[in-house]
Amino acid sequence: MSHDTIVLDDDEGAIDPNLPPDPSRRTWVGITCALGGAAGVATAVPFVSTFAPSDKARAAGAPVEVEIGDMVPGEMRTVEWRGKPVWIIRRTAEQMASLATDTNELADPDSLRTGEYPTPQYAQNEWRSYDDHKDFLVVVGICTHLGCSPTPRFATGPQPSLPANWEGGFLCPCHGSTFDMAGRVFKNKPAPDNLEVPPYKYLTATRIIVGVDEGNQA
Repeated sequence: MSHDTIVLDDDEGAIDPNLPPDPSRRTWVGITCALGGAAGVATAVPFVSTFAPSDKARAAGAPVEVEIGDMVPGEMRTVEWRGKPVWIIRRTAEQMASLATDTNELADPDSLRTGEYPTPQYAQNEWRSYDDHKDFLVVVGICTHLGCSPTPRFATGPQPSLPANWEGGFLCPCHGSTFDMAGRVFKNKPAPDNLEVPPYKYLTATRIIVGVDEGNQA
C-alpha cells in the first residue's frame, strides 16, 4: 500500500511537512505560551487570596480555650492571644497568703486604676481573679512600662535585683519593675500599671476561654 501526500493548490500558506522544523518559530510559540500562562497565574493569585485568608489571619484576636484541670499548684502555662503571651498560673497556698502581706508596698493593690489596661471588675481584688477560682491567675506577660517581658521569679528570699523579703512574683529585667504573685506592681517602679488581666471566663470548672467575658464577646 502506498502513501501519497496531496498538496492543495489553493492552500498557499500550508507548511510542507517534509521541511525541517523552524527553531525560531518553535521559540516564539514557547515564549507566547509562557507569557500567557504567567498572565493567567498573575490574574488568579489575587482572586484566590481574597477568599482564602491564612490561618494566622483567621486566628488573630480569636478567643483561646485552655484546659486547666490538670494544673498543679505552682505550675504556669503560656498561651498566645492577639499576639501576646498570656500566663495562667495556679498559685500555691503560700503564694496566696503572700498577697495579703505586701499591700502597703504596692502602687495599686486593689487594681482600681483606669489607665491603658483597666482591670476587669471580677479581678479587682487582692488575688486579681474570680472569687470562686482564687488560686488561678490569668495575666498578660508584658510589662506595662515599655512592653518588655517580665521573668517569673517564684522562689522566695533575697536574689539578684530583688529585695531581701521577696515573696515571689515577676521581675522585668529591662528596667527593674517588680510585680507580686497577683501581677500587682510595686511602688516606685517604672511600670505605671499592674500586669494586664485579659478578658476571660470559665466555661467549666476546669476550662477557661481567654478573650471573652461578660463585657467582651467574641
